[in-house]
Amino acid sequence: MREALEQGLPRLGLGTELIPALEAFSRLLLEKNQVMNLTAITEPREVARLHLLDSLSLLPLAGLEEGTVVDVGTGAGFPGVPVAIARPAVQMTLLDSLGKRVEFLRESCGALGLTNAACVQARAEEFARERRESFDAALSRAVAALPILCELCLPLVKVGGRFLAMKSSHSQEEIDSARRAIEILGGRTAWVRDYTIPGTEVAHRVVCVEKIRETPERYPRRFAVMKKQRLA
Repeated sequence: MREALEQGLPRLGLGTELIPALEAFSRLLLEKNQVMNLTAITEPREVARLHLLDSLSLLPLAGLEEGTVVDVGTGAGFPGVPVAIARPAVQMTLLDSLGKRVEFLRESCGALGLTNAACVQARAEEFARERRESFDAALSRAVAALPILCELCLPLVKVGGRFLAMKSSHSQEEIDSARRAIEILGGRTAWVRDYTIPGTEVAHRVVCVEKIRETPERYPRRFAVMKKQRLA
């Protein structure tokens, strides 16, 4: 793991001083994974590349130097925990609907001394009622169609903020299908950038959606409605 991080972090413009905290989080993840399904990736070097370096690849593309950020559907903490480790001036909210995952994240953030990360158990569409348009940025590496992710994330973002979706590099059809949803929700696609995870040949993509006006109050809808009737 250390070798992969030593090689990969400088390629992302990040310092190797991050390695101890990233290694510590990986150990906590793999230890908990023995009793709870958090990740299918269990080889430490692959955790470093496909989870940690993949998450941190957001930073040279999008910056995220400071401000309030919410990681929607964070799961085992990606990309939110690595970003919080690398960017102490970011106030990160790790949002997930599963209590056991959130408890793991609370324990891990406590063990790591991550005072800039808050762990919240809630469904995104319900959380939006409490924290509507209160974040500078939303992130998501969750496996969901982009129109649905936009409906879950854009209501949380302030006007002038942005939503950063981490997607497959073969997602152009999905991006095209989300254009109408993005418009309805008050956003516009600012840029789409591909990247290769350092030390691999794995290509992924970040879609940046800027929030240019307030999201209509009726959104987000209930998740079952989103899946059944996608905005188009």
